[in-house]
Amino acid sequence: MHHALRVSKTFVAIAAAALLAIGTTAVFAMGASAHRTQHHGSSKSHKGPHHGSFHKGGLSITSDSFGNLPTGVPNIPEGGAAVTRYTLSNAHGMSVSILDYGGIIQSLSVPDRRGHEADVTLGFANIQGYTSAAYLKSNPYFGAIIGRYANRIAGGKFTLNGKQWSVDVNNNANSLHGGFTGYDKEMWDATEVPPNHGTVGLTLTGHSTQDPNRLPGTAGEGCNPALNQGVGSPPNTCTTGYPGNLTISVTFTLDNQNRLTFHYHATTDAPTVVNLTNHSYWNLSGEGSGTIYDHQLQINADSYTPVQDSGAIPTGVIAPVAGTPFDFTRFHAIGERIRDNDPQLVFGRGYDHNWVLSKPLGQFGLAARLFDPASGRLLTISTDQPGLQFYSGNFLDGTLYGTSGRQYRQGDGLALETQHFPDSPNEVGNFPSTELDPGQTYDSMTTYQFSVAGPYHGSSHHSSSHHHS
Repeated sequence: MHHALRVSKTFVAIAAAALLAIGTTAVFAMGASAHRTQHHGSSKSHKGPHHGSFHKGGLSITSDSFGNLPTGVPNIPEGGAAVTRYTLSNAHGMSVSILDYGGIIQSLSVPDRRGHEADVTLGFANIQGYTSAAYLKSNPYFGAIIGRYANRIAGGKFTLNGKQWSVDVNNNANSLHGGFTGYDKEMWDATEVPPNHGTVGLTLTGHSTQDPNRLPGTAGEGCNPALNQGVGSPPNTCTTGYPGNLTISVTFTLDNQNRLTFHYHATTDAPTVVNLTNHSYWNLSGEGSGTIYDHQLQINADSYTPVQDSGAIPTGVIAPVAGTPFDFTRFHAIGERIRDNDPQLVFGRGYDHNWVLSKPLGQFGLAARLFDPASGRLLTISTDQPGLQFYSGNFLDGTLYGTSGRQYRQGDGLALETQHFPDSPNEVGNFPSTELDPGQTYDSMTTYQFSVAGPYHGSSHHSSSHHHS
């Protein structure tokens, strides 16, 4: 199995081209606040209300308590655990806060074209938001690490080396994002990576030999037969979970070019399947500000994988986007075609599909650009993964109130998930492989770069006609 190549200088050229494609650019340099100490190398964190800080060259990492997980909640396995928030900051006004619970990006602030900073990712101000009954019911996976298998597996079953494996049925008749207790609901071991060589970072690690049942990566994970979706839903009849013990790490790094990079690394002691991603929702006007229907999106893909029905399992066909509402080869407003009477849009109540990226398999390159004309913020995503799942927040239903205290409704955020294709374990020989064998390394990288640009003069759409009431 061929996974990622390391990031190269090619990315810088791609990002520059992205900016030139849509207007004049500017990066606002805003001084970072001074911190007390300066170190080199890495530092193992310890749970507690505050762990100090590291600062160098405008880059810093700080940490603070984010509360405790509730007890007695069946799909939160480590009730009572203390959750720590780690905040990476740079010299240009960007900061990102990450939890050791679920690897969740709790907030991400960047400046707009006028230098005004705003949190552009959906989330909550405290741990109660991520563990409330309303959140667990709707389960939007805000900002989390997703695994062992991101996206869907049909029927919660797949065959590997002649043996059938079964995992949680937690999304209609299928398995989604690793099951009822995926990596989004696990505690991770955190190690601070102080500023060095122009970056600052945080590494989250799973599968500890000291306590293997309390960290992601354990053989048999993804099967919780005591949990189910409720009355009237398909039963959860899994028996095996995912094979193999994984040793997993996810490293987040921030630099002074406003690039946030995710580096995923995993090895296994038995053949298994792996598909990891981040599930942040973006609203470049600021979380809680309204819909993203006026955002302009470009996806570097000439084809996508249509789905069978509302269960969102691919048909197995790789179809051209030309002439469909799925053609984002040039910038389009997200709301421009989202209500079209296209069967694929009807299935998902909007966009919730995988695009086949137009680049060689395993090569690091451009995946998508997202631009907000109102603020001038531009997000450029590059990856070595073969696919991009674009989800337009179709099932945000107004039951959740985010960091700003404002209600999240349909279309108030969107996810752009770099990953392998949905249901790949059941599309062997048709979709790129997600199998990982002993002796191999899952090594993948995705970069989010934030910048600002002048007004975009391409296709436009007025969001007033598409706001969900």
